Amino acid sequence: MPSFVCWRNGGNHVYAWLQNRTFLRLLLIINFLGAIYGYIWYIPQLEITKPVFWLFVPDSPTAVLFFFFVIAAFLAKKHWPLMEALAFVSLMKYGLWAVGMNIFLMIDTQTIIWTGVILMISHGFMAFQAMVYAPFYRFRIGHFMIAAVWVLHNDVIDYLFGQMPIYMGLERFLPYIGYATFWLTIFVLTYVYQKSLKENHFKLELFQD
Repeated sequence: MPSFVCWRNGGNHVYAWLQNRTFLRLLLIINFLGAIYGYIWYIPQLEITKPVFWLFVPDSPTAVLFFFFVIAAFLAKKHWPLMEALAFVSLMKYGLWAVGMNIFLMIDTQTIIWTGVILMISHGFMAFQAMVYAPFYRFRIGHFMIAAVWVLHNDVIDYLFGQMPIYMGLERFLPYIGYATFWLTIFVLTYVYQKSLKENHFKLELFQD
């Protein structure tokens, strides 16, 4: 039997698998390696970025790192509410953003860009893992508000201070991308609130002593 116990839907196999310690360890490793690779990916942009903005440039790898800490806490049979809120909001926002941007880039260039396809798959997985673990999070409104400030502040840094991820050829659409990104952020925050904070939201126990 897995160490963690699911109590709803008759021990639903999907949620039971998500709680399995071996699976959680695998997910921990995948997210750690993904975060490292993501930071390496951003090195060229960081090299032309003022140090004051470094924290706000590699959005996706930082989101993955948040989730790494969430999984590490789960394995220790603990909750880290602030990390859960930051991970849920950030993974959904930047996962969906990257999928949309790569689709837009391929439509604009009328070319299938295989690097873009890989980025769509990896970033889609970011959003998916944040979503499927939603019933297990235990953050409250204060943690949610910090996460909301984090992503909204990043939007300001990206589109008012010009620190958005570089997509060659799409610079001419920057005002429209910034506008769409703002509303994506609002959509994600609304979704996260519905899934984790609204009264009577779907909740599962991750572990029991």
